Amino acid sequence: MHLVAFLAYASNNQGIFGKRSDPHTIIIAQGDRIRHFTVKPWIMATAGTVAIAFATGYLMATSYLVFRDDLIGASIARQARMQHAYEDRISALRSQVDRIISRQLLDQELMEQKVVQLMERQNSLFERNSKLGPLLDRAENADIEENKPVPTKRPASSTSAGLVDQSITGAIGSSGTGYKAADLADEAFLSISGSLKSIETTQINRLNDLIIEANATGNKIVNTLESAGLQINAAPATDGMGGPFIPADSTGSFDQAFDETVNKLDEALSRLDTIRSEASGYPIKTPVPGQQVSSSFGYRTDPLLGTKAFHSGMDFRAPTGLAVKASAAGRVVHVGPNGGYGNMVEIKHPSGWISRYAHLSQIMVDDGANVQAGETIGAVGSTGRSTGPHLHFEVRKDDTPHDPAPFLRTGRKVLDLL
Repeated sequence: MHLVAFLAYASNNQGIFGKRSDPHTIIIAQGDRIRHFTVKPWIMATAGTVAIAFATGYLMATSYLVFRDDLIGASIARQARMQHAYEDRISALRSQVDRIISRQLLDQELMEQKVVQLMERQNSLFERNSKLGPLLDRAENADIEENKPVPTKRPASSTSAGLVDQSITGAIGSSGTGYKAADLADEAFLSISGSLKSIETTQINRLNDLIIEANATGNKIVNTLESAGLQINAAPATDGMGGPFIPADSTGSFDQAFDETVNKLDEALSRLDTIRSEASGYPIKTPVPGQQVSSSFGYRTDPLLGTKAFHSGMDFRAPTGLAVKASAAGRVVHVGPNGGYGNMVEIKHPSGWISRYAHLSQIMVDDGANVQAGETIGAVGSTGRSTGPHLHFEVRKDDTPHDPAPFLRTGRKVLDLL
């Protein structure tokens, strides 16, 4: 059996198969049997399109099945890379945040430490006033208090803390970043610390000035008295030193330097007190200030006999009743008439010297009384061997009279220092 199929063109148009718009006839021959089908052009086009679509889909499906694993692997790898990149970015941001937080915590800790240090320095500065007060009072009493460092009233703790807090808050508030705020806070701390250091330096420098003034005053008194042959037993001043004071950075070192300076000032004031106390034991103050000397110490013509005689003191011409003052501090060892001296007061001084005040019209102290330099002990008169109202002033040691003139000249030189 034979099957023959062929496509025949059923029209009279030109061409083997004819135009596309013409229908096609399919003839199938099998033995004696013959069949034919007529296929229109649109059916052929549809069938071709379907075949092409099927072939394309088949090829795409086959390609997908072949390359599916590669595509899935590439997609997974890309997602993994993206995930790793995000994780790295998140880790970097977390590290940066941790660094910023750590820096802020460190800055906060440093600020707190600096605040504590400043408060300690300020408290130490004001606590020194308790030490300075008595010394400054002594310096004032010693007349070397000019431009002294007057203690400042200590402010309340809240005020001090508020000053620091305002400085820090202002510094941080004016900045948008922690680092810049920390830098501004450091500047505020440096400014406050500089102010405290300036106060400390000024305080120490002024104390050194007081030490120098006290020693200089004491040295001047000693030198003046020694030039008149009067010895002072006070210890000599320490070696001269000077220059601006620059405190050490540590508070402990500054406190040590401050304490040493305070001790030196205390020693200088104690030495000055000793010198003045010893100097006040010498009869160097004029017993009748402002009165003229009518007769000096030494040989002279006796006013009553007109012959040469020795005068054991100095006579001051003065009106009757004028107050007579003690030439130095001491204890009264004699009051009352004493031969040619008339009414006399005799005072023994701590230095061992004795002063006599004769021809008094009135005695105003008792025997054994303690008197101070410049204290009124009697009144000018003309009792005893005298030609008229005057004061006979005499200084003695070991029962030997000495010329009072050097004593009184010395007194005039150091009077303002005592």
